[in-house]
Amino acid sequence: MEMQPHLHPNTDQTKIRSVFPPPVWDSYSFTSFSLLDSEYESWTRRVETLKEKVKDMLMADASNPIKKIELINLLCRLGLSYHFEREIEEQLIHIFNWVPQLFDENDYDLYTTALLFQVLRQHGFKMTCDVFKKFKDSNGEFKKSIIKDVRGILSLYEASFMSVHGEDILDEALEFTRSQLESLAMQSKPHYSERIKNALILPFHKGVPRVEAWQYICFYEKEESPNEFLLEFAKLDFNRVQLLQREELKVMARWWKDLNLAEKLPYARDRLVEIYFWACSIQFEPHLALSRMMMAKYLKMISLADDTCDAYATMKEVNAFTDAIERCSIDATDELPDYMKVFYKELLNLFEETENIASKEGRSYCAYYVKEEFKNLLRSYRMEAQWFNEGYVPTFDVYLQNGSESSSYGLIVAAGFIGMEKIAGIKEYQWLQSNPKIVKALKVLGRLENDIVSHQAEQKRGDSASSVECYMKEHDVLEKKAVEEILKICANAWKDINEECMKPTALPSPILQLLVNLARITEVCYRFDDSYTNSSSVQDKITALFLEPLPLQDQVNI
Repeated sequence: MEMQPHLHPNTDQTKIRSVFPPPVWDSYSFTSFSLLDSEYESWTRRVETLKEKVKDMLMADASNPIKKIELINLLCRLGLSYHFEREIEEQLIHIFNWVPQLFDENDYDLYTTALLFQVLRQHGFKMTCDVFKKFKDSNGEFKKSIIKDVRGILSLYEASFMSVHGEDILDEALEFTRSQLESLAMQSKPHYSERIKNALILPFHKGVPRVEAWQYICFYEKEESPNEFLLEFAKLDFNRVQLLQREELKVMARWWKDLNLAEKLPYARDRLVEIYFWACSIQFEPHLALSRMMMAKYLKMISLADDTCDAYATMKEVNAFTDAIERCSIDATDELPDYMKVFYKELLNLFEETENIASKEGRSYCAYYVKEEFKNLLRSYRMEAQWFNEGYVPTFDVYLQNGSESSSYGLIVAAGFIGMEKIAGIKEYQWLQSNPKIVKALKVLGRLENDIVSHQAEQKRGDSASSVECYMKEHDVLEKKAVEEILKICANAWKDINEECMKPTALPSPILQLLVNLARITEVCYRFDDSYTNSSSVQDKITALFLEPLPLQDQVNI
């Protein structure tokens, strides 16, 4: 029976209770998954054999750097590069130092130039964008002679997303290639046309690693002459990781079932599988299981807190809950209504679990920083509730300052650090707490892209003004214009993120990858819809990542 909106019974100042779509996935059904140990072990043995072959290829004669770049790009696209981070880094250092000589001695075509640029930038090597000037005519336009070069145009399009501030030629390249690809997609072979369409929806740099790997494997096996053993390697590894993550999802489903919060807090979105999809998109590597699991648990608590404060609780209750979070003590439950007591106690249990895990690693400070981020989050929720309560629409800048915190991205990153004991220490937590440029950009991106796709539905159910409404009111413009301007801010946030990933960097690569992947899942889930609330739009991706293994052929002789 469908729930109908109604006013919360505690009537000092009420908010209309939201009615969210029912979950696409029955998370409890995932508790019955079983890991096939024999299959996993067999695949792992084969993967280890194939890894040695690829290492030999990577470290072989470096006299043809373009072939090496193509191999590295293929490993990235097939989702295999994480096995070879050290070897790839060594090769790219050598190639990057060789770049000036390479361009002096060779007249590279568009495809080669753009691929070299993309791969180097993707790994933090700031190759100059001046290499694209030769593809422009005397009028400053891209030459008509490159229009029919499908591979070159697609490669330039992908490369353009690696831009930083001040690189106008890459902004122009993006506009030029996007219009060309829309027509080239209709003229290309079916499987290449699909690849172009996927890139137009979301370029490689903005896609999450496992989804991109799945899509590219399906494309690559239709190529005329794929490398059969790399294809076998990619499929085996994809299926092997899928088995592990399916087992983790089973553990998460049992945790969620035992909490029974879906029944106790029926007003909130029940989206455990989607939450785990977010966590896997941010940290997919097998050895980062703890990071993934803790992020997923905190993401679930963030979602519950958001729905509680934004769509159900009274202002008085939001204040009480925020004050209770400030105290982080079981004694604070006395001031809470019954339904909040249930949630608050489980949140305290999660804090305690964090302390126990961190203490075993000699990193007890993790729990402190996670709690501080949760406090920041609740303060921002309280501010939004207060604005709603007063009917106040802040200026865009004031909204965004608070909205950056209500994005919850600071807390998500802090939770992700829990499982990164050899990489994320107290120095990294302090860095995160200082709100550096890349973190600011990430929070802005998360808040604004969420607002763009969700603000209409939120306004219909009577929520406080989002960034879109704030911009419209302050600048006296229509919604379309406000969204256009906000998207420009998002594009600039991506440039900040790209810039901060260029060497030398303030942080180790795994932490930067966590941050970039969080930006990527933002793009995937908020590109066209609020895919967390309306999760049917990512159903195909969740099915591919967790439920449907890729078909395997006979082993390739190597």
